[in-house]
Amino acid sequence: MSVQHTDVIYVAFAKRVVGLDRRTGDVYWSWKPKKWPGTYPALLLEKDTLVVSLSGYIWALNPLTGEELWHNPLKGMGVGVLTMVSATNPGERSATMAVAAADAQQAA
Repeated sequence: MSVQHTDVIYVAFAKRVVGLDRRTGDVYWSWKPKKWPGTYPALLLEKDTLVVSLSGYIWALNPLTGEELWHNPLKGMGVGVLTMVSATNPGERSATMAVAAADAQQAA
């Protein structure tokens, strides 16, 4: 069975990000960066990239495997309250509709 983006729930806590099976809660993958400079990470799923941000540091992960794709410390940009926005991530309502459409297509 091939894992799809809609099969995974992403959780970040305690210096680790994990990808969980949305149906069973089983861990698909676990990732921990070499340096974890804070305690409150933010996640953004952007097409085929899971963006992890923490205290001014940014990492890009493969959302299906947890493999680190790149890292940028954004030196000199500062830290504080984070906002991440994606032009290709249409929001919760559209994402829910997309999952429903994918489930209907798979059932057909």
